[in-house]
Amino acid sequence: MAERNSKLRPVVLSIAGHDPSSGAGVTADIKTIAAQGCYGVTCITSLTVQSTRGVKSVEPVEGRVITETLEELMSDVEIAAVKIGMLGSAEAARAVSGFLRRYQPRHVVLDPVLKSSSGAVLLSKDALLILKERLLGMVAVITPNADEAAALTGLTVNTLDEMGTAAVRLREAGARNVIVTGGHLDPPCDLISPAGGSGFVTLVGTKIVARSTHGTGCAFSTAVACKLAQGKNLTTAAKAAKAYVEAALANPPILGRGVGPIV
Repeated sequence: MAERNSKLRPVVLSIAGHDPSSGAGVTADIKTIAAQGCYGVTCITSLTVQSTRGVKSVEPVEGRVITETLEELMSDVEIAAVKIGMLGSAEAARAVSGFLRRYQPRHVVLDPVLKSSSGAVLLSKDALLILKERLLGMVAVITPNADEAAALTGLTVNTLDEMGTAAVRLREAGARNVIVTGGHLDPPCDLISPAGGSGFVTLVGTKIVARSTHGTGCAFSTAVACKLAQGKNLTTAAKAAKAYVEAALANPPILGRGVGPIV
């Protein structure tokens, strides 16, 4: 029976960039997906030259290749959930929005990756416009951190109250469910603004000081997608994802000379 169940793992699709150090992007997502008991398939949107010391360059993948990859996967595999991370270019953003429009997958988690932890810009201005005008209304949940929420709304987002204001603004802009992650707070708090609700759900965590923090946003959003794929509701999925990230931060792999990965 265990062998049979292992063959029925939900399939989660990661649409994201490639990080050669596997701290973030599709290879990090694969590790998180496996840890959550799901099976991961991927579509790469950008190739990067980077290590734990930061991003050196970004090479976008052609929109045609992205579209063909997604079409091939959808014709072959039953996708239970989709996680969208780094898009990089407007061409990629258009290809992904077209895919969502055609197939309308139920569980889509958007992690709006705008910059790397080292400060490199990972989303062009025209791609950001497509994200705001098209993708926001096509996904089940968006998971920006405070800086990303500020960039998407034009608001200052430093405190828990400001996270709530930004979440409301994002929902007014078309997002159904919003989770603003607040790892910068002490204690760290994530704020959920659910669809159809006027209130918030606040998840309070434990502050963990660590050198290896690369990929926290990727791990969180991917874990949320996995839990949704397994039939959990949004709050339960977010709680489980937060616990997973905290456990990873407390016991990360030791890798590289810069900011190491958490998984």
